[in-house]
Amino acid sequence: MSSIPESEPQNASSSTQESPPKPPIEPIRLPTVEEIRGQDIWNNCLVRSVVSGVMGGGLGLMMGLFLGALDNPVMQDQMTGKQQIIYQAKQMGQRSWSSCKAFAVMGVVYSASECVVEKVRAKHDITNTVVAGCVTGGAISARGGPKAACVGCAGFAAFSVVIEKFLDRHT
Repeated sequence: MSSIPESEPQNASSSTQESPPKPPIEPIRLPTVEEIRGQDIWNNCLVRSVVSGVMGGGLGLMMGLFLGALDNPVMQDQMTGKQQIIYQAKQMGQRSWSSCKAFAVMGVVYSASECVVEKVRAKHDITNTVVAGCVTGGAISARGGPKAACVGCAGFAAFSVVIEKFLDRHT
């Protein structure tokens, strides 16, 4: 015996299917005072720049330690084990400090320029990323002359756009 009553046709079941239950509509929740204060603090360009500089410095420090550990001494055959360890530690320290400074400056300049451009334009879009990348690339490579600054500007702007599209932050 089937569980479908004989008075209903079997093909009618497709028209009487129930739709999946809809999730309940939740009321809009207003941000708390603490959330508003946190947003106000984070929207300050100085705070963003300092935080980006510290985080960039930390990233540079870690990368320098890792890459400094990969350096091999030139006179490896003539050095004792203790001399190699001391040389390696010095190389790691120099490389990590150099990377720390470079990434910190890069983070500060990029974050500050993006924040200022965003505040001036009163928009949050990909143009801010392009301008901030250009300013950062140009500023970092300005010591090499105007040609190097232009190449740095174009390169860092393109890199910034690629990263921004990858992260898809501006939709």
